[in-house]
Amino acid sequence: MMAQIQEEKDRLNLSPKKFNMWLFIFTSFMLFAAFTSGFIVYSGGRGHGINVQLPDVFKYSTAVIIISSITLFLASRATKRLEFAKQKLFLWLTFALGITFCCLQVYGWYLLAYKMRIFFTGNANASQSFIYVFTGVHLIHIVAGLLVIINALRNVYRNTSQVINLYKMEMTSIFWHFLDIIWIYLYVFLLLNQY
Repeated sequence: MMAQIQEEKDRLNLSPKKFNMWLFIFTSFMLFAAFTSGFIVYSGGRGHGINVQLPDVFKYSTAVIIISSITLFLASRATKRLEFAKQKLFLWLTFALGITFCCLQVYGWYLLAYKMRIFFTGNANASQSFIYVFTGVHLIHIVAGLLVIINALRNVYRNTSQVINLYKMEMTSIFWHFLDIIWIYLYVFLLLNQY
């Protein structure tokens, strides 16, 4: 009986935090919408896109982040089934894929700067700087997502109540899948505006 009361108290205290997460996601979505709108306004008057073929590494990072959403889905499903060993495994896989995504993005910047001679500033076509803006701001969000995954893992290892565990997994899933969708949007947007 006491456990049920505590779980209900935990459930009631979590609603405002979930609202804050949705508010953050909405704000982030508006930020990326503003960046892409800024690019359209900037390049639209000049009649050109970024005038560069994106390095293939961005294609690979897209595949990695999609796979990471699948592993996070599997972690959430394991949580609901009380399969905590699988939950830990899939959370660690998601974390590793997130780190891999970050490494691929940084390697993409390396290719842009040192192989293709496209820099954040000083380009003849300033719209090329938007590549760094889009990928850089998204990468900051990915780092935040990795911290959210670590927080979910910490709760699993501490054997917190199932209500808290489910809540942390739900929040992690909402945020990570949002990052996945935003990256696909940005990648397709950049592909469509290569030339």
